[in-house]
Amino acid sequence: MDEAGRIRVLVAKPGLDGHDRGAKVIAHALRDAGMEVIYTGLRQTPEMVVNAALQEDVQVIGLSILSGAHNAIVARISQLLKERKMDDVLLLVGGIIPDDDIAALKAAGVKGVFQPGTPLNDIVRFILENTRENTLIQENRAPRVSAA
Repeated sequence: MDEAGRIRVLVAKPGLDGHDRGAKVIAHALRDAGMEVIYTGLRQTPEMVVNAALQEDVQVIGLSILSGAHNAIVARISQLLKERKMDDVLLLVGGIIPDDDIAALKAAGVKGVFQPGTPLNDIVRFILENTRENTLIQENRAPRVSAA
């Protein structure tokens, strides 16, 4: 959480997707809901996403993936989060995700999958409900330090 007590969310477009309209719509909705949003832009590597999440000390990472590379990208991001002891970060995925892939994504550490047509309020509510449980832990933790 930032100094004002707002939830900090990193919205990222990993992979070779060239279309970020949906990610920007989500970012605006989260800001309108009072969250602090950091948008990383297009064509981010998993390493870039996790490094940004570490530097910005976020509670949530929201990945927007349209390319079909979600399984490989999520596996790598989950691995990096574990390596950096960032297991408490809420990992979400939105975009073109086939129903058949959702269970594997959740097994890899994704807490929520949001497909096209998901109401924005449902995403906001999910983040609020799933970060509220960790609020005391997050408020009392020391900021993460990069192991560079």
